Amino acid sequence: MWIMVVAAFAAVLVSSGVARAATWKGLEPFTSRRGDVERVLGAPVSDKVAQQGTLQFSVSGGTVTVQFVDAKFVASKKLSPSAEGTVLQIVLQHERATDTPESMNLTSNKDFESRDQGNVVLYYNTKEGLFYTFVDGKLKTTRYAASLDQIARAQKRG
Repeated sequence: MWIMVVAAFAAVLVSSGVARAATWKGLEPFTSRRGDVERVLGAPVSDKVAQQGTLQFSVSGGTVTVQFVDAKFVASKKLSPSAEGTVLQIVLQHERATDTPESMNLTSNKDFESRDQGNVVLYYNTKEGLFYTFVDGKLKTTRYAASLDQIARAQKRG
């Protein structure tokens, strides 16, 4: 009996993970707010929230830019007003990453699609809101954005 309970619990965990968006350091698009971001990353090195809706942070190995949902985005996507001020996307710029599509198992992962543009290759999973950009075979950018499910839920609340 315990085996069936454990198996059922594991199935719920696996299936619930599919519907969630990708997170980074506990920060999640359409959920986390500026206070959450600063609690995790500290003080920004650049604060352009008023002009561009972004905060930039220096982290080991590169920079992180966090973009927030603004009123214009809420209106254009017909989102709930409560989405304003939440994280729209998190962009990591990797300065010295040695990761490749192969080392990250992206070439064989059916959850990811790819687009090849010469020396730039993009691997993306819109269901989870996860995007990787490789330049000359090396990881340059990781982007965590809202998943399709999150956008649909925010539109229903709007």
